[in-house]
Amino acid sequence: MLTGLCRWSAPLAMLVLAACASISTTQSGAIGVNRTQYMSSLVPTAQLEQEASKQYGDTLAKAKSQGLLDKDAAQLNRVKAISQKLIAQTAVFRPDAAKWAWEVHMITADDINAWCMPGGKIAVYTGLLNQIKPTDAELAAVLGHEIAHALREHARERVSQQMATNIGLSVLSIATGSQQAADLGSRLSEVMFTLPNSRTHESEADLMGLELAARAGYDPRAAVTLWQKMGAAQSGQASPEFLSTHPSASTRIADLRQASERVLPLYEQARR
Repeated sequence: MLTGLCRWSAPLAMLVLAACASISTTQSGAIGVNRTQYMSSLVPTAQLEQEASKQYGDTLAKAKSQGLLDKDAAQLNRVKAISQKLIAQTAVFRPDAAKWAWEVHMITADDINAWCMPGGKIAVYTGLLNQIKPTDAELAAVLGHEIAHALREHARERVSQQMATNIGLSVLSIATGSQQAADLGSRLSEVMFTLPNSRTHESEADLMGLELAARAGYDPRAAVTLWQKMGAAQSGQASPEFLSTHPSASTRIADLRQASERVLPLYEQARR
């Protein structure tokens, strides 16, 4: 198992290592997210966002063709209103996020799920609203968490890790550039919709999402009740898709209860 994103013992490691850089995608905020990240130059932010936009467009087009896109205007307006309040606070972590081409849409499906692709492309499934029945503050906890993944560029970090550990592919990409474009789309789709997030990424998204929600005027303690509902939904025959790539509800509830108290003053300030 690798001990870091850019550590190899093979002779080719130096070539791949040269394509990696340690960066900090966001400011730490009041919550204190400041882990150093490693990104590969084989995965440029602009190119990944372009691919994300394409995949997002394809997803929306498919839903629209099936009559499943943005069917409930009231639900859509509610999700958009909460999202906009959260997006307005993203400059705390990275000022450039204000210039992103943010989009918010709803897809009619039973999945208890939501996601935000690189560059601010958000989708919420009606199953999340219809089955979990979140309050606005609970929905803000979900959306804040997903927005945080995008701010922190977790998808790019995971794609970088995949490409870096697959040394043969990385070297081919460096040498020719031909494999990079073809491979990027499939890897983005895989890390967004198939592979589970790491506990580190989930913890960061939880913490940043709590702060975004608190600053936007939503009670951060609602994240606790949200995950209590998620835990109840998990007791059924099938786990919610949103939950399948996350730590257990009991673990998350304990962590969120403690972290929410840290950002409670921001919520109280936003309410004045």
